[in-house]
Amino acid sequence: MLGVVVHDGSLLIAGVGSLGSIWAKRAHENCSDYCDLLLVDSDEASFEDSRHAHCVPLGDLSSEGCAALPELAASHFMKATAIMDKILEPVELLILLTSLGGGVGSGSAPLLASQARRKGALVISIAGIPFDDHPTRREIASSAFNRLDESSDVCAKLSLDRLAWQARSRGVDWRKHPSWIEELVQGLVLTLGQVGIINLDLMDLRSVVSRSGAATMVVAEGDPNDPESIFLQALSAPLASLDVSGSTGCLLQLEGGRQMSIYQMEKVADAFTRGLDENAQVIIGARHSDGLDGKIRVVAVVSGL
Repeated sequence: MLGVVVHDGSLLIAGVGSLGSIWAKRAHENCSDYCDLLLVDSDEASFEDSRHAHCVPLGDLSSEGCAALPELAASHFMKATAIMDKILEPVELLILLTSLGGGVGSGSAPLLASQARRKGALVISIAGIPFDDHPTRREIASSAFNRLDESSDVCAKLSLDRLAWQARSRGVDWRKHPSWIEELVQGLVLTLGQVGIINLDLMDLRSVVSRSGAATMVVAEGDPNDPESIFLQALSAPLASLDVSGSTGCLLQLEGGRQMSIYQMEKVADAFTRGLDENAQVIIGARHSDGLDGKIRVVAVVSGL
């Protein structure tokens, strides 16, 4: 059950499990001209409104699915490796979105990440961690996250508690409107897919994430004349843990309106890099965007934590 492929496939957003598929579809809407979409689940509902996506069902969609059964999901995924090989063949960057603690995400997301890396792709994963009041799901998620982290170049641990709190403050459903995820994924894809004032490419990204130690990502947007507020906003990301002090690598993409100046870019870049290791490798890119007049958006990949 494969959808129509409309891109060269070098950049791929993958949603694994029902929640991951919702997030992936939302994120893909904002950058569909530059990347493909892959959905992996045992629930047919995840494949709705996905006419231009690669859709890989796990098992019999008319059955009970893989709820809370990571081993079953992993078994079904292994049967789909030949199809995955064809989908992953042209992929240079895989952005994998999933929620752990259930069946499909916990069982198949680490396998997808591992297969993509074996094919030569750079793998960036964003994994939702269950709410604090779901101890059984958190136990499953803990083991799954370790496997996913080992199989990814960057693996960010997303706190569903913090994501839901931020969504409530905006009056939206955290499942269907994960704005932080959408902005981060859009920023990563457009950073690599569009021509800018100072261009970044996959070699730059590989150079940063190849440094030893953990890595994470942040995104923030605000007044270019108030860089400290933008930096503080980045630190409020719904990640389970975020301490970038002493990091040894940083890829920083700055995006702003046509009036964005070199001075403003320097001040914002300084706010995001002053706490890094004094010998840190810092790679900066920049581009104009007509939709950001009077604002600046920062997407940062930080490594060597």
